[in-house]
Amino acid sequence: MFTPKKSKHRKWQKGRSRFRGLLASRATEVSFGQYGLKATSECWISSRQIESARRAITHFVKRGGKIWIRIFPDKPVTTHGAVMGSGKGAPDHFVVPVKPGTVMFEIGGVSEAAGREAMRLAGHKLPVLSRFVIRK
Repeated sequence: MFTPKKSKHRKWQKGRSRFRGLLASRATEVSFGQYGLKATSECWISSRQIESARRAITHFVKRGGKIWIRIFPDKPVTTHGAVMGSGKGAPDHFVVPVKPGTVMFEIGGVSEAAGREAMRLAGHKLPVLSRFVIRK
């Protein structure tokens, strides 16, 4: 699964979503393939969920076409400490905060029907609402 090779800090603070409802400003267009899966809601997506969606796409297209993953989980999430007052827990997994409007997956080299079905299957594996988009 996806984890960063190296990071500046082992544990991050959680952060707050101050910009509720604000749209993404980067990765908003389909740039590499012909079809994409765009988020329409906001959520943290874990590396396990990204891998599950990637496998669903690959399984459907049967190694045909090319897949691009436009998001990468680089934010560490820690477990809770065992005892109250024992400090912050150890890093458990990695997530990527996704804003509405972010293109998460792209696919090329397949028909529109196959691309639409592959993205539908991938969307069911993710905790965000999403929609199918076509390159302009």
